[in-house]
Amino acid sequence: MSDEPVSSLPSGRRVQMEMFFTLPDFSDISLRDYQETMQRPFFSLSKKKRLKPIEYVSPDKSVTVHVSANPAYGMATIWDADIMIYLASHLNELRERGENDISPTIRVQPGDMLKRICWGVSGRAYERLLQALDRLQATTIKTNLRANSKSRETTFSWIDSYTHLVDERTQRSLGMEITLSKWFFDGVMDKRNVLAISPLYFEITSGLAKWLYRASRKHAGGNGAEGFTIGFETLHQKSGSESSLPSFKNKILELARANNMPEINLEVIGAETPRPKLKMVMRRYLEDGAAKVAETPPSPPPSRKPAVKAPDEADYVDPAMARSLIARTITDLASNKDEECRPRKASAPYGRAQRVLDAEIYQAIRAECPGWDLDVLMQQFDAFLNANPDELPRNYSKRFYGFVKRHHERNKFQLPGN
Repeated sequence: MSDEPVSSLPSGRRVQMEMFFTLPDFSDISLRDYQETMQRPFFSLSKKKRLKPIEYVSPDKSVTVHVSANPAYGMATIWDADIMIYLASHLNELRERGENDISPTIRVQPGDMLKRICWGVSGRAYERLLQALDRLQATTIKTNLRANSKSRETTFSWIDSYTHLVDERTQRSLGMEITLSKWFFDGVMDKRNVLAISPLYFEITSGLAKWLYRASRKHAGGNGAEGFTIGFETLHQKSGSESSLPSFKNKILELARANNMPEINLEVIGAETPRPKLKMVMRRYLEDGAAKVAETPPSPPPSRKPAVKAPDEADYVDPAMARSLIARTITDLASNKDEECRPRKASAPYGRAQRVLDAEIYQAIRAECPGWDLDVLMQQFDAFLNANPDELPRNYSKRFYGFVKRHHERNKFQLPGN
């Protein structure tokens, strides 16, 4: 639990977050999830307070997971796991930057984290963050994962502690320090144990769908077009869901029919049989296979370079994320309840551009590069990204800003009045 009593904070918990000006920018870090927790039942899948323990034994009896809840707070939920994904991504970023002295105690800017995981930055979002941290600290996990000659089981909580930092003179918030458990920290620090995930993961609203994305990403990610097939009963056991097996089956069938999971294609095999199975395949493999068999007429060699040039900065995320991000439309976000992930009204002169871009970047473009139809330029920018999925930017708004500035410098003489 927090070392700083909530009652001592100005205006209760509704505190205006201050920036850590001395910290590097982690607002657009590549997202990484911790593999050992992705396909097993470590979290409650319901927003309702869960006190019933999770008891899991793998089919081959080699892996056990026991999760128990604190009566006061309940069990950590799959939504609380968003925080752990952010922190794992933070550690991975530090390692990739070549930091030598990485600590399990991480100083975070809550506002940045809340925006990154699409929880919003309202007072209610901050309340939700504190409640989630309480559950993450109070939930107890016992597992034999990583068992060796020296240890049979390990018992831990997700985080050891969190501290709200306050400026003694002004009483303004300076953010938080979160200390991760040794079990989680050691696992994440082994780069073989982390997997890239889509930023669209945070827009998934269903608890079961969030778990299923993580399990599918872990199981199917390295299996190419063959994907991974699993029986519904085994899937039910691995999820730790409190739903009955028939209810669980119906929910999985609904998710497979919708088939709108980021990056993952779902297909039910033997839906009408007593023992149906779910096949999970990364969409990029299906698209690659379709491209190979498609009949395309020969085209003459290009006579000139593409109209859209690659932006200068080489700040990219994994190619695996490219297609799902480019395919996203702004209407896909309409169901999200948090303001940071909700599309803005379309009454603006530049429609999609204003809805998609960060507000401050949109205003900077309007001020510094006036006269251009930003929707048209955004189409050109997306066309470049579609043709070059390896070059998907970590921060779409920042890269589009640079693209428009270079376009403006090259072509501003064409604008009326110039």
